[in-house]
Amino acid sequence: MSETTHDGGVAVSVTPSPDDGLSRAELAAKYGLAQSGARPGLIEYIGQLWDRRHFILAFSQAKLTAQYSQAKLGQLWQVATPLLNALVYFLIFGLLLGGRGGMDMRTYIPFLVTGVFVFTFTQSSTLAGVRAISGNLGLVRALHFPRASLPISFSLQQLQQLLFSMIVLVVILLGFGHFPSWAWLLIVPTLALQFVFNMGLAMIMARLGSKTPDLAQLMPFVLRTWMYASGVMFPLQPMLEKANAPGWVAEVLLANPAAVYMDLMRFALIDNLPPDQALPNHVWALALGWALVVGIGGFIYFWKAEEKYGRG
Repeated sequence: MSETTHDGGVAVSVTPSPDDGLSRAELAAKYGLAQSGARPGLIEYIGQLWDRRHFILAFSQAKLTAQYSQAKLGQLWQVATPLLNALVYFLIFGLLLGGRGGMDMRTYIPFLVTGVFVFTFTQSSTLAGVRAISGNLGLVRALHFPRASLPISFSLQQLQQLLFSMIVLVVILLGFGHFPSWAWLLIVPTLALQFVFNMGLAMIMARLGSKTPDLAQLMPFVLRTWMYASGVMFPLQPMLEKANAPGWVAEVLLANPAAVYMDLMRFALIDNLPPDQALPNHVWALALGWALVVGIGGFIYFWKAEEKYGRG
């Protein structure tokens, strides 16, 4: 409002606003405003992921198809790559170094191929997780969606790739006289537990990799060490005994998740493993424990930084 002063001038007085004195937080609450990109609650976040389940599946299938689109053999490389790795390990550890642990070829070759396929599942999920955010910044910055969709999708991609490899593994098992039995049904819970573990590990690596891109260069060395320490190419227990490893070292290595999931898969598929490699009763408990701790813990760890991905 305005009024005329005694000298003919006009004085303007401003009516106080009802918002005067309110803080930014109080103003936001008053007018129902929310921070852009703010982290939702955990239950709400899980609901958002479920709503985008079709996107997660379609994205994983697209990545799987595009992975070898430029290669002449195409999707055959999904199986050829781990098989070639298994061939190299067979020549070095199975023949030259005698690392079969007393197994004959009928047992050792399925033992080796199973270990390579199962460990490759975890290895590839971990490497994909490292680049899940840092390698998709354009998508992260352009669209609003729960960022956990990316590491979950990459883990699902690796699961689909493993399932293709399992077809070849079954052929190898049959070729060496290992025929289907009721124990083969244990493949389903084993893969389910390993998938949950891999997914949690991928989310942990995705958060770490989003802030430290150099982690992608370091991880191949870490994973190679993990592979040798897990008994992919040789039976771990006999090798530890041969090396006179301290008891606690043997317990740690045998309880590491890669060794646990390989043991479960091998004992489900191979029917004549040596008695000294019998499956301990607590291995299923370890498999479940690793899946719950890393799967749930990794998900919460990733969710905690949801609003930070793609910024700066």
